[in-house]
Amino acid sequence: MQNASPSGAPPRAGGPLRADTDGPVRKDALDAFAVSLLLVMCACLAVGQVAIKVANAGISPLMQAGLRSAGAAALLGLLAAARGTRLLAFDRTFWPSLLVSFLFALEFAFLYPGLQLTTAAHAVILLYTSPFVVALGAHFLIPGDRLTVAKIAGLLLAFAGVASIVLGRDAAASPASSLLGDLLCLAGALAWGGLTLVIRASALKHEPPERVTFVQLLLSAPMLIALSLVLGEPGLTDPTPLHWGAFAFTVVFVGFFVFTSTNWLYLRYPASRVMAFLLLTPVFGVFAAHLLLGEVLSRNLMAGLSLVVAGLWLVNRPPPKK
Repeated sequence: MQNASPSGAPPRAGGPLRADTDGPVRKDALDAFAVSLLLVMCACLAVGQVAIKVANAGISPLMQAGLRSAGAAALLGLLAAARGTRLLAFDRTFWPSLLVSFLFALEFAFLYPGLQLTTAAHAVILLYTSPFVVALGAHFLIPGDRLTVAKIAGLLLAFAGVASIVLGRDAAASPASSLLGDLLCLAGALAWGGLTLVIRASALKHEPPERVTFVQLLLSAPMLIALSLVLGEPGLTDPTPLHWGAFAFTVVFVGFFVFTSTNWLYLRYPASRVMAFLLLTPVFGVFAAHLLLGEVLSRNLMAGLSLVVAGLWLVNRPPPKK
């Protein structure tokens, strides 16, 4: 996703430490504070998959996804109001925003039910195959963003990793993992990749990221809640404080904290280095699922994780300097 400053201009590539009269100080490398913040963000994203799975036991998946969008939109709206930032605009971005919001809702309409049918470890790895969808689609949709030998190698590694996870499931080691659950999480990755491509290929690439995300959250909330009602989900199924706590974690720490922190980092540090660090999330997710849910670290799972992470690095590494 193209990230932009509050003024709408995309952040520049990192250079020497400098201060601009119209923006924050930028640095050319991640310092100790940035690395610490990124570690916390990766942990929040990883635990977020666990939290969704826990909350699913007390709040129906689609209803939970819709309520999370509503809660995160409210927090983001309060932050924007405090900063005096305008988040809604009826202009040429309306139709792309509507499409992106639909894909955003679709992503979680697949992911949340998928987490009921598979393990959190499978879900976080499969969801983070989204960058491969972007790399493949960008070759055809975005001028200048072509597939290279390294990207093709990364796509092949990721394919092998997904095959290891989906086809090499060990029912004895991971009884909570099903083929349907894995495929739903993969469908969520496709939707996430699709919305990223729409943003990068439309007028939304020039919009402040907080505006794009706010619209996604605001519009996806009624879509997901309506879908939950149409499909006859029970909604709240006697949620306990544990379920509400897990849900609140996804609203505050995933939907709000990670987003605002990402924007803050993009404005102050090289975007490529921030993105590369966040791609460690699947690693954090697998070990969070093991530590918090007792999910087994099977040989197929670890092999798939290794291949997907290696593929992510190849697809997202910056081109060599000429």
